Amino acid sequence: MVTAALTSCGSGDSTVAKTPEATTTPSTATSDPPNSPTNTPSATAEPPTSSDPPVDPCAVNLASPAIARVVSELPRDPRSEQPWNPAPLAGNYNECAQLSAVVIQANTHTDNPATRAVLFHLGKFIPEGVPDTYGFNGIDPSQCTGDTVALTYPSGISGLGSVVKFRWNGSGVELIGNAAGS
Repeated sequence: MVTAALTSCGSGDSTVAKTPEATTTPSTATSDPPNSPTNTPSATAEPPTSSDPPVDPCAVNLASPAIARVVSELPRDPRSEQPWNPAPLAGNYNECAQLSAVVIQANTHTDNPATRAVLFHLGKFIPEGVPDTYGFNGIDPSQCTGDTVALTYPSGISGLGSVVKFRWNGSGVELIGNAAGS
């Protein structure tokens, strides 16, 4: 029986390509005849590929648990008295940027829910000393840098909006400019 098992393992091209596993599999196959241990290393090999994206903390991560935690602790929207929805509408949050942001909206079913930006320094929420960030509905990534966030908001004129830039100055957030029609 062992000879037949070795012959069947040797004839499969996929096991020949996996020489280290093929060497381990026959000794395991002697203890456990099913080929399920061969499938187990394959299943183990798949999770590292799914864990590859979280390895880079400097990548934009709008699904970060830090965002949901911060949003859950914010005071309710003053207009609707509703909590904020933790799913960002837009953002460039990452743990390495001097300044990053997410745009959230009130958790309400109205046609025009209140929105606001939440700013972060090195992935940590900036709770104080931030200019008013209510009403912003997006981010202009073409105008963002590692220490600058360009937030957008509608101007009320059809097709036109405005961009307001905020910058981390080394100790806090400052408003550095705004432009209409962007």
